[in-house]
Amino acid sequence: MPSSRAHVYRLIQLLIGVFLYGIATALIVRASVGVTSWSVLTQGLENLVPLSFGTLTILVSFVVLLLWFPLRQKPGLGTVLNVLTIGPFADLTLAVVPVPPTLPGKIFLFAVGLVLLAVATACYIGPQYGTGPRDGLMVGLHERFGLPIWKARTVVEVTVVLAGALLGGDLGIGTVVNTLAIGPMVHPLMPIFVRFPWAPRREEPAVEDEPQVLAIRW
Repeated sequence: MPSSRAHVYRLIQLLIGVFLYGIATALIVRASVGVTSWSVLTQGLENLVPLSFGTLTILVSFVVLLLWFPLRQKPGLGTVLNVLTIGPFADLTLAVVPVPPTLPGKIFLFAVGLVLLAVATACYIGPQYGTGPRDGLMVGLHERFGLPIWKARTVVEVTVVLAGALLGGDLGIGTVVNTLAIGPMVHPLMPIFVRFPWAPRREEPAVEDEPQVLAIRW
């Protein structure tokens, strides 16, 4: 049945997306040239609370969900998986990936992590099972105030990185690059992952329960 097959594809893409998101976050941390904005906040909290990076990632996710109420965002399966799995995936990656010994190696690892983070973001949002807490802020700002995705993402990133820096998080050149680049990188990927691979072919009518393309100003 086409609709059942579509849901299977969507679920697989969602799981791949959150898995890659956790890996990407950890790779950027291990690159040690400046972490992502949310990782700056998490590392800042590590200075205050004796918990692992992954555990704090989960706790921050629950707090961020509270900000969804004024933005009228609704959680879904993707939200739950994002909250519960990205932190453990990040901890697992941190346990097996060492810090590169040279600066070129660190830059390369950061670049891989950044590209992977952009792909992972579009990959798990595309199935429309619900965004993660952090990306829900991006989508909420877009829907409530009409901000393009890249602008909404940049507003969130800058705000969080400033808060993390005040708490003593690892602020570096990589943080600046990530904060300014991740929004424009995710922007062109979203239409691709929203429509692929379950979009109906021309000769096949769309079924009622297939996802509708997000009404986003690309």
